[in-house]
Amino acid sequence: MIIFTDLDGTLLNDAKEVSPENRAAIDRALHGGHRIVITTGRPLPSAKKLAADLKLDGAGCYLIASNGGLLYDCEQDKILREIGLKREYVRFLLDEAKKRGIHCHSYSKTHVLCESMTDELEGYSRTIQVPYRIVPSITEYLDYDPWKVILINSRTLAPLAAFREALAEWEKGKCTSIYSSTTMLEYCPFGATKGEGVTYMCRHLNIPLSEAIAAGDAENDISMIEAAGIGVAMANAAGQVKERADYVTHADANHSGFAEIIDRFC
Repeated sequence: MIIFTDLDGTLLNDAKEVSPENRAAIDRALHGGHRIVITTGRPLPSAKKLAADLKLDGAGCYLIASNGGLLYDCEQDKILREIGLKREYVRFLLDEAKKRGIHCHSYSKTHVLCESMTDELEGYSRTIQVPYRIVPSITEYLDYDPWKVILINSRTLAPLAAFREALAEWEKGKCTSIYSSTTMLEYCPFGATKGEGVTYMCRHLNIPLSEAIAAGDAENDISMIEAAGIGVAMANAAGQVKERADYVTHADANHSGFAEIIDRFC
C-alpha cells in the first residue's frame, strides 16, 4: 500500500507532534514495505524539515507539498514535479487582498515573502519554521512563478469567504482556491491539488490507485480522499470531508487516529 497523510490535524496532534503510537505505526508500515507520502499545504522547506524530524526522509518516503504543486522523492532528494502560480495572478491576489486589509503572502524557494509586516506573517513563519522576508514587491523580487499565495485572517472566516466569493469568476481556469484551515485561504496553480498529486505519485511509482490510502481533515484534503482507493477522514475532520470519505476514524488526531488507519488497512 501507499499511504498519503496530511500533517496538521491528521498525523500531527495540536502540539504539532507525532504520538508514540503513530510513530510505531509508521515504523510498522515502512518495515512492511509500504510507502508513506506526507501530503501537505506547507511549502517544500517546511515539509522537508518535518520529514527529517519525523524520520520520514529515507527509503519509501515522499512529499507532496504546496497542496499538490510540488512532488518530491525524499530518499533521492529530487523534485519529481513542480507547478507555479503565474506571477500576474500573484500580483492580482496581493493587490486585491491589500484593498480589503487581509494578510497575503507568497514564497521564494527558501523564505515566506510578504510586502508588509503583520502578526499573521510572524505566527505563520514560526509555525511552519520557515523564515520570512519583507520585500517591496513580491512579483518583482521573484524571477519565477511561486508555488502559491495564502491569505490569513486569524479572527474570523468571514473576510476570507467574502474574498473567495468576490473572486470566484476571476479564478476560473487561472488557479484553484482552497481552505487549508479555518483561518487560511490558499490560491494554488490550476490543476495543482492533493488529488492530482496522489494520482501522479501512484502513476510515477506504478502503484494502482486502488492500493492508495489518503487521510486528512480539511477541505484541501477532499481531492486526495476522493482520488485514493481508500479515503479516510479523521474523527476531527470537517463535516464535508467526512461525507466524501470511505472511512472515518474513531480516534481523532490528538488520540493517535493515524495509527488506527495503519492497523486497519495495512
